[in-house]
Amino acid sequence: MSSDLSDPAELRRLQNRVLDLYTAVQVLMLLGIAVLIVYTVLLGPLTSPGAEESFGLAVALMAMMGALVVHLADRTYRVWPLGRKFSPKPPGPVTPQAEVRFLKVLVIVIAGAALAYVLGGLIA
Repeated sequence: MSSDLSDPAELRRLQNRVLDLYTAVQVLMLLGIAVLIVYTVLLGPLTSPGAEESFGLAVALMAMMGALVVHLADRTYRVWPLGRKFSPKPPGPVTPQAEVRFLKVLVIVIAGAALAYVLGGLIA
């Protein structure tokens, strides 16, 4: 099945078809996330048998569906089929300044996680 992409009407039809597909998948994923949010709210106390595992599975599925929505939006923006208007800039070389910045951020994240762990232990 070959189509003539030089025809603007055919190109527009193909672009609209791809957008309709992306929109349908995003709507279904957002609907799924809404259903899971309602499910986690209605689950009740997490002390009942099996509730903790069920809650954990629901939260993991919500995270996965959220990542899928972000992925689809990113792919729609970056890799627009049938007529990309830009190409992403390749990453620059790794410099000592970039390594130092990465290590600074890593130290701050580890310190924040340790602080949250200690405070969580004191509060609980």
